[in-house]
This record gives sequence, C-alpha cells and structure tokens, in this order.
Amino acid sequence: MRAVLVLYFKYFLRWDDDFATTIYHTFVALCYLTPILGAIVADSWLGKFKTIVYLSIVYTLGQVIMAISAIHDITDTNRDGTPDNMTFHIALSMVGLLLIALGTGGIKPCVAAFGGDQFEDHQEKQRSTFFSIFYLSINAGSLLSTVITPILRAQECGIYVKQQCYSLAFGVPAALMVVALIVFIVGSGMYVKTAPKGNIMVKVCKCIGFAVKNRFRHRSSSYPKREHWMDWAEEKYDKLLIAQVKMVLKVLFLYIPLPMFWALFDQQGSRWTLQATTMNGDFGFLIIQPDQMQTVNPILILILVPIMDSCLYPLIAKCKLNFSPLKRMTVGMFLAALAFIAAGLVQLQIDQTLPNFPSGSSYQVKFTNMLNQPLDLPFGPDGLTIDPYKANDDYLSFNEPIDLTLANETIQFNLEDGTRNTIVIFQEGPIQSAENFTDLVAKPEQGVNSIKFLNGYHTTLNITVGGLDYGAIASKEMSKYLGISNGNAEFLIKGSPTEECKYTQTLGFGSSYTLIIAPTFNFGQDCATHINQVMNIQPNTFHMAWQIPQYFLMTAGEVVFSVTGLEFSYSQAPSNMKSVLQAGWLLTVAVGNIIVLIIAEAATLSEQWAEYILFASLLLVVCVVFAGMAYFYTYIDPAKEEAQFAEQEPEDKKSRKSLEMGKRNSEDRRSSSSSSSSDEKEDKQTKI
Repeated sequence: MRAVLVLYFKYFLRWDDDFATTIYHTFVALCYLTPILGAIVADSWLGKFKTIVYLSIVYTLGQVIMAISAIHDITDTNRDGTPDNMTFHIALSMVGLLLIALGTGGIKPCVAAFGGDQFEDHQEKQRSTFFSIFYLSINAGSLLSTVITPILRAQECGIYVKQQCYSLAFGVPAALMVVALIVFIVGSGMYVKTAPKGNIMVKVCKCIGFAVKNRFRHRSSSYPKREHWMDWAEEKYDKLLIAQVKMVLKVLFLYIPLPMFWALFDQQGSRWTLQATTMNGDFGFLIIQPDQMQTVNPILILILVPIMDSCLYPLIAKCKLNFSPLKRMTVGMFLAALAFIAAGLVQLQIDQTLPNFPSGSSYQVKFTNMLNQPLDLPFGPDGLTIDPYKANDDYLSFNEPIDLTLANETIQFNLEDGTRNTIVIFQEGPIQSAENFTDLVAKPEQGVNSIKFLNGYHTTLNITVGGLDYGAIASKEMSKYLGISNGNAEFLIKGSPTEECKYTQTLGFGSSYTLIIAPTFNFGQDCATHINQVMNIQPNTFHMAWQIPQYFLMTAGEVVFSVTGLEFSYSQAPSNMKSVLQAGWLLTVAVGNIIVLIIAEAATLSEQWAEYILFASLLLVVCVVFAGMAYFYTYIDPAKEEAQFAEQEPEDKKSRKSLEMGKRNSEDRRSSSSSSSSDEKEDKQTKI
C-alpha cells in the first residue's frame, strides 16, 4: 500500500510534495511506534494469537476505509472527475491510515515470535528454516506489491469520469488481507498457543524507573556512590535482572545515532518516487511507472543477502580483516549517505531538463500565427518571424503589458504575473484579431502528457482519444487539456457523422503540446498533414535507469546495516530481553521518520538536490559519531554473564529476604509501641 501512498496524497488529495512527504513519514513513524503497544498487549493480556487476529481485523478495516476514501464518485456531484468534498476523502483517509498503523504495528512483534513458538527446543534447525522462509516471504511480498500495486493504480475506473484507480490499489490488498486472516484463523487448532506470561518490557521499565527514583532520593553526598546507576535498583530487584538491563541499555545507547539511517532509507517511498515522476520510464521492452522503481530494492535484497553471507563476508574473514558487526553497520551508513549524494547528482541532471517557468514578477507568452502568410512581430532580441499555422519555439518573458500591432488596430494584453500564455492571431476576412489562452505552469503530473487542440477549421469539431473526449471544439477556440499516457496516441477528429480523420502522435513522459488544426484542414487521406504540433513543455529526457545506482547503494547499505544490526542486537541481548531490543530497533525506524518530518519542515531549501545533500551530510556526521562509539564498545557474551549472576541469585534472594524481614520487624515494633501508647491513653481517659 505504501508503494502508491505518496502519489495518492499528491494526485488524488492534491497535496504538494512537502506536505505529502510529511504525512507519509508520519504514517510510517506511527507504524513503527505501535509495535511496543502490540508487544505489551500480547505478552500481558491477550497472547500472541488473539492479538494477531484482533489487530488484523483492525488492519483490514483500515485498508477497506482507505479503498472507500479513494472512490472519487462518492462526492463528485458535478461529474467532472474531481471530488467536490475533499474534506470527506481526507478524513476517511486519515481514519484508515490510523487503523492500519495500529494494526500493522500491533502485529509486527507478534507474527515472527508466534511462528517461533511452534517449534520445541530440539527443533532449532527447523525454526531457523522457518525464519529464513519468513524473511523470504516478506521480501517476495514486497517485490510483488511494488510491481502489482502501481499496475492496479494505473487502471482507470469511475462511474462518470475515468480516473486512476487508487481504490483498486487499496482494495485488492484489503481483500487479500481478509483471505490471509481467514486462512490464519482456520489453522487455529493446529497452533501452539503460549499463555501470556507478563511483559518483560514493562518489568524492565519498572526496574529502570525504580533505579532513577532511588538514585534521586539518595542524591546527597553522604550516601556512598555505586559502580553503575542501575545498581540503585538492588533494594527491590535481583542482580541478574539488573545485569540484564545493563546489557540492554549498553546496546540501546548504540542505537542513538541509528535513526538517521532510517531517515534516509524510508525516503525511497516518498522523495525518490516523486523524483521518478520527472524521469523517462521507457526501458524499451517495458514501461516502468514511477512507483514501480521501488521494486529495485527487494530484487537487490534477494540478490545481495546470499552474496554477502556466502561470498563477501567469508572472503573478508579469509583476508584476516576484523570486519566486526559494528564496523559493518558503519559501512552501511556510509553507503546510504553515498546513495543520497547520487540522488542529488541525478536531481541536478533532472533540473537541467525542466522548463524555465515564470517567476512571480513576470509572465511568459508564445505567439501562434493562424494567418495564411508569415507574421513578423517586434518581440525578443531579434524579433520574430512565425510561419503560417505555427508558433514560435520558446516562450518569451514580459513584466509589462504587451502592445500587439495588427493590420487594423493595436491590442494591449495585460496578463497576470506567474502565468504562461499563448496569444493566437486569427484572420477573419480583411480583419485580424488576437486572443489569449492560458497554458500550464508546471510539468504534467504522474508522467502523463497534457495535450490540447486549437481549432482553426471553419466549423465545430469533435475529438476523442482512447476513452477520453475533448467534447465539441468551436472554430477559433482552444480545447481543454487532457492527460494522455505515453505511447502512440490515436486521435479521432469528427465533423459531420460521415467525416472523420485519424491523427497519430508518439508521446513520451511529462510533455505538453498544442495541436493546431489549420484553416486548410480537410477530411481526406492527407488530413493529418494539416495538423501541426507545438511543444509547450518537452518530455522527460533523463532516464529512470539513472536511479538504479542510488537504489543499489541504499540496498547494499540496508543489507550491511539492517541485517547485521539485528544479528548484533540479538548476540548482545540477554535471552529473555530480545523482544525489548526488537522494540528498540523498531523505535529507531519511527524516530528516523520523525527526523524527516522535522528537517523537511525546518529546512527552507528551494532546490531538491540541496535537500538530498543535506541529508547525506547529516548521515556522514552521524556515521563518524557512531564509528567512535563502536570503537569504544566492548563485546560481551550474555550467556556467561547470566550464568555468573544466576549462581549468586540464591544468596541475593536470602539477603533481600532478611532485609525485608528486618523492615517488617521494625514496622511491627513501631505498630506495637503505637498501640500500647494508645491503650495507655484510653486507660487515662477511663480513670478521668
């Protein structure tokens, strides 16, 4: 669903790039904050099975609401293809996304763990195989979804006006989620369901809270210092638990710089997808949609993971190089920074191909000559000479009113700043006239081509292309723009029911044309020769394949960073606290997306390439900090540490019991002394 989400925000809800990016990363952050809630609910209350079932229902409901929110016909009362009550669609979308974030986040910590619960202690090999298949399934699902969901989105649907079918792109995953949930529930009787035993995360938090509170109570210099601040929890908690918490905190401290990596990584689904909308996706043998470029990531994961594990790491080990897990993670962060430098370089090349649109203090004009003779105009450095039924090549910029002198009069055009315009000069007998038509001031969205017609023919024409209809275009009038996909577009031009002309034009990505039907037009075999193309915005020329290097660097960084990070965390975590570190790891993803929100809102950079370089620079700084932290980190063996404290645990329990008995005895003495004093008072009152 995330594959098309940022495009849904931009093109359906009509949000700008920055706001679409902000809401996208807010949603992702919520998806990685809610796993903590899911883990607590599963371990303390419902158990993993019920948590998966209940939150999957919430998940599916959210997906269904998202599909409904994307049906434009619900509020399209005037049947123009645009929702008339956008607030309704936005409200439904936000409710759907909140439910999805709660559902997907809630089941994240439960699904893999529930799968692991199905195996007994002697089935380690089978459990390992299960986790390998589980990881493969996730990436296979990611690959399929990033291929299929954009295809579903690109379909056209609607009752009155056909639009891109976001409701189908959201609805199919909702239906598949229902099927998956039913299959999961049907197998209920086959599962091993462990009862909830209380959440270790809550216990860890209570232990840390007590240590902090106890340290604050004994902050006076009269109290002896302890080796570690967690040692202040010894009055209430055993030394084994405290030692385990220390190990966890040691790893969590290393997590502090990690969110910056995820801040860059998760922009593949936002900024990089938006970047792809301004590129050429024609690979010859297939056409790639902007949101399909994300498929490069799961494909490369499936290739690079076995290469790294089977070839690269063993080769480094044979060379006797100390490529420790923390060093691998540092390399992963460095590769991600390089990926964003590559993205910045790509953006610089894209910017060179973009049109020079007018600023807020000027406007642009192109002149079209519909006379049967060349037209000379005194504009531009050397003046203009425009052939019959054609236009000048480039837009001219003006910041003052235009005085256009024709054969019979002078016409003044005082046009609005920040606009692009086409002034058309017509001939009606001996009289010449001029009329202004507004053009686009931005690249066509989603890589489509915006095409309009200027009808110079002496009568009304009806023009259609595919399932799109320009309607009736009167003589000397300009049609509306229609968005047409790349490829060979076949236009059907009709006059009377028996008169028709077919005109074919090959279109790329993101262009805009005005097709001029000359006054000399006639319905016949050579009718297409009387139609002239005027390019207003050139098609995307920088190829989408140039994004592959940045995807390769980012995916290589992910494999080295993410897989190694999880492996390192598990190797350094106590046996009963791996879920705590899993929650901590997911939390770094959430914080990384929050960083994107902060930087995207705070950084007032007008150029997108500069934002990419800013993120790369920040990650490089963080990379250096992490390398320093990793240098001073000492690797431990949690099993040995736990065994050492397990031997001391019975003695600790005895000493703690004796302390508790001492406290109780003193409390009993206090209560007995207070009761005897109260008895004496009663005796005195009785005597009186």
